[in-house]
Amino acid sequence: MHAPDFWQNNGFLARALTPLSWLWRAGAAWKAATTPAFHPGCKVICLGNFTVGGAGKTPSAQAIQAILRDLGHTPHFLSRGYGGTISGPHRVDLTTDTAIQVGDEPLLLARCGPAWISRDRACGARAIKSAGADVIIMDDGLQNPSVIKDFAIVVIDGATGFGNGRVMPAGPLRETTQSGFSKVAAAIIIGPDQTSIGQRIPAHVAVFSAQICAQNPDEFTGQNVVAFAGIGRPEKFYQSLRDCNANIVATRDFADHHMYKPGEIQDLQGLAQQHGAHLVTTEKDLVRLPLALQHDIKTLRIALEFDDLHGIKEIIKTVFANGA
Repeated sequence: MHAPDFWQNNGFLARALTPLSWLWRAGAAWKAATTPAFHPGCKVICLGNFTVGGAGKTPSAQAIQAILRDLGHTPHFLSRGYGGTISGPHRVDLTTDTAIQVGDEPLLLARCGPAWISRDRACGARAIKSAGADVIIMDDGLQNPSVIKDFAIVVIDGATGFGNGRVMPAGPLRETTQSGFSKVAAAIIIGPDQTSIGQRIPAHVAVFSAQICAQNPDEFTGQNVVAFAGIGRPEKFYQSLRDCNANIVATRDFADHHMYKPGEIQDLQGLAQQHGAHLVTTEKDLVRLPLALQHDIKTLRIALEFDDLHGIKEIIKTVFANGA
């Protein structure tokens, strides 16, 4: 499902659902108070967000992993493996694992370096430490109290910010911003800060701006394309294609993490043929397609680029200032 429109305003429905938000918050508080906290004995850096839906955690995690490698560390990714059937702990194998087994995001992370999935985050962290990592990058997990984090980063979509500022189901927040900011030492705002979130971030949180940049824009310049996506905000993907000067003749939205069926892809191929266009999707969607159908579909490759790369490197160094 996609985020409902009322999450972006404080209308009647948002106000009416607020009592249910209190129940959500009470459940989270109970979980935090009753869950034993574990530290694996190596550094833990967590990238999460305060809202549900895609904010850019996965490309942010990939960018942080590249920085850690440049600094001489041995990072491994840890993901819940949302949407996959394997509970883990399991190290992702790109030669055999599919999105149905491990989820889509772990497959993307595994292209950059060792990636693990584990529904039980503490067990996953323990397995990663035993495998020789000196730092764990948690892709999501900011609200999971089972693993003690040495450094936490909140990833914020500059276009939508925190929506109406209410906790689910009245709004998009997983927790209050006050609670969230008490856990993090840094924030990454991706794209233009259209909701002035930067002005509301506490002084103790280091703020970094970043952009999602296309890595193969020339492949789409002047091309007719049928674009489809099953991500949190498909419009972000479509706008990226427009920024590459692609001519989008049709779009199709699917639910976030949607597992595509052959018939759906055949319908999309027919639509592309009708318009004399190429089919194009995201890298995240491509790994959820049947393998036999992946070869004829183009993807827009993306990467996160920091406005102040030196600054983010320096703050990551502080995580290791007192040893592992």
